[in-house]
Amino acid sequence: MTDDETTKIALFRQREIRKVLHGGEWWFVIADVVAALTDSADPSQYLRRLRLRDVELAKIMETVDKGAVQIVPPLLLNVETSGGKQKLPCWHTEGIFRLIQSVPSPKAEPFKRWLAKVGYERIQEIENPELAAKRMKAVYRAKGYSDDWIEKRARGIAVREELTDEWQKRGVKAGQGYSILTAEISKAAFGVTPSQYKKLKGLKRENLRDHMTDLELIFTMLGEASTTEITRTDDAQGFDKNQDAARRGGGVAGKARKQLESETGGSIISKKNFLPKGGEQKGN
Repeated sequence: MTDDETTKIALFRQREIRKVLHGGEWWFVIADVVAALTDSADPSQYLRRLRLRDVELAKIMETVDKGAVQIVPPLLLNVETSGGKQKLPCWHTEGIFRLIQSVPSPKAEPFKRWLAKVGYERIQEIENPELAAKRMKAVYRAKGYSDDWIEKRARGIAVREELTDEWQKRGVKAGQGYSILTAEISKAAFGVTPSQYKKLKGLKRENLRDHMTDLELIFTMLGEASTTEITRTDDAQGFDKNQDAARRGGGVAGKARKQLESETGGSIISKKNFLPKGGEQKGN
């Protein structure tokens, strides 16, 4: 797995900032930063207006000045979303500092200190990778998740990364390719795609898996772990073979889900949704 394919979530005053590792440093999703600093309902539109007002910022964000020292412009990096990985504009710490200079927000100074702290933590994580896992759990704990749920979520992340590692080695392109295969697993396991699942739970930009119940996480893991095992057993190469493995792996979880539903008389697929403001899972 390349280092720009792992999305992490950082928290700035209870606002989620997605970040990806690229070139050994953290790159932050620009829209998340703008939303955290401005509380804008449309960060992309706010950024467009900001670039019109600040011509120098617009120049920096568009080109690299070959004749002088210049900030590297934003890059489109693979960011994990509920529908799979998508390429989103991201900027490294120096670039975000420059962006902050143009944002008239009282949150700017605290955000600068937060960025410096995140950068220092990255250095620590390089020296001791276990710290990254501990910080991830601390983020979820701060948002009100239970320790049992956090352990399942952490295990699910590991299962997912093992699967995407296999896809990468077997010729599946990150981004749309991963999204399509993820949708195949979800349809076979739950009968709905991730985007349909989000609508069921009333989600918009939020990460679907962060809003799953314990059983939903378990069956998601079963589908992806089964897909990994089938992929290896078949030595699936190329997109078509991996798509078949994804359907079969998701089918394993789908059969198990239906059997449990038959035994309990209830549905595993749930409208329940983790709501940070309430600090607990509630039904819609």
